[in-house]
Amino acid sequence: MAAKVLDSWALIAFFEDEPAAAEVEKLLVKAEAGSHKLLLSVVNWGEIYYNTMREASQELAEEKARDIAALPIEIVPVGTDLALVRQAAIYKATRKMAYADCFAAALAKLRNAELVTGDEEFKLVEKELPGIMWLRR
Repeated sequence: MAAKVLDSWALIAFFEDEPAAAEVEKLLVKAEAGSHKLLLSVVNWGEIYYNTMREASQELAEEKARDIAALPIEIVPVGTDLALVRQAAIYKATRKMAYADCFAAALAKLRNAELVTGDEEFKLVEKELPGIMWLRR
């Protein structure tokens, strides 16, 4: 089964009903049907949480956390996965990217998965990844 890595940008667009929300919803439906696996780094999960808390409230951040838990998305822990942390660190040291974005890119690279995002920052690593599904802004 093919895998796709969701960047936090994609899920935030989905939750905020931005133009890319329909594409993300299609991916979620296909994942539920078993067409592909959706992955989200725990670091990107944290980015969604803090972004929601900062812009709205902790209560809404908790609601988003419950929403994500109900979706067909595998949360990938960092734990002792030093290969994932090393690759994210390499991206952070060599590119002008947010650290959380480095984890999404590293996860896509190491899992040979397509990255799903609309964040143009990923153009910095596009050639190193198996592919990027660019969502419209």
